[in-house]
Amino acid sequence: MARPRIKDVARHAGVSEKTVSNVINDYVHVSERTRRAVQEAIEHLGYRVNLAGRHLRKGRTGIIALVVPELDVPYFAELARHVVREAGARSLTVLIHQSGGERDHELSALAGFGSAFVDGVILSPLALTADDLRDRAGAPPTVLLGELLEEGADHVAIDNEKAAREATEHLIALGRRTILAVGGRDSTGLGTAEARTRGYRSALAEAGIAHDPAGVVPVASFRMPDGAAAVNRALEDGARPDALLCLNDQLALGALRALHEHGIRVPEEVAVIGFDDVEGGRFSVPTLSTVAPDKAAVAKLAVELLQHRMDEAAGTGESDGPGDRPPRDLVVPHRLVLRESTEGPAGR
Repeated sequence: MARPRIKDVARHAGVSEKTVSNVINDYVHVSERTRRAVQEAIEHLGYRVNLAGRHLRKGRTGIIALVVPELDVPYFAELARHVVREAGARSLTVLIHQSGGERDHELSALAGFGSAFVDGVILSPLALTADDLRDRAGAPPTVLLGELLEEGADHVAIDNEKAAREATEHLIALGRRTILAVGGRDSTGLGTAEARTRGYRSALAEAGIAHDPAGVVPVASFRMPDGAAAVNRALEDGARPDALLCLNDQLALGALRALHEHGIRVPEEVAVIGFDDVEGGRFSVPTLSTVAPDKAAVAKLAVELLQHRMDEAAGTGESDGPGDRPPRDLVVPHRLVLRESTEGPAGR
């Protein structure tokens, strides 16, 4: 059976094709009786709007790209689900691309993958520099997540320094004094790890706890095996922490395993807190305390901001012209979620 077309809907409803188009596009100057007749015809015939054709008539593809370092990292998987939902509400299709944290792949994403098939890009970078964001003439609108590369592009993230400071303050309030930052980076960079390390250090300083450079434990990557390896290495080197601030939940889950293998009780001997509030942390033993970013808000703000930029680029927005607004840095709320890895079993 042939797919119903707009003229079939018009014939069934007894109206013009233009009227059907007005109803589909939710124009206000259509009587309620006519609107209802068209909607009933659409439902009866099973008509589906050709979104691709609609976008192409506006000079767009209706496709945006979400570019993340690794697809199998739970945080990015959960974030992608929210982005797809938000984009779908705006009749946008999401192309999900894995960069591997490699600069060439991230540069390709910034350039729209060398073609015009994406209208905009939401990118979580690891290898880009601020210089990479300059001189992007002809590139699609881009919103960055996570890493802050000065002010070269729109950016959506939590306040990572503040969040790490609050998490460390919680550990200090529990009486912990020898706190390791697993995955920390003691540098002046603008990346997420650097910001969280600064928050950790500022909380220690505020509490009068001397910062030991050995307290910042680097990792090769931010996965569970890396968290376990980092804690094993620290313990074998003689560290005797009473708390771990892990810069994401994957590191924290790996750290829990390493502590268990060393016979160290959590949280009695070592308290552990992570970042991201991924689902696995709610089912670990013990359950994982964490900094929970509002992932739904991250996705919503990123898609909304990208939509505004795409409208500007197409000359259909409310602005005076493409790119007339400076880049925006939007901060999303976060909260501490306290579970057994710092608080002990419920009711204790």
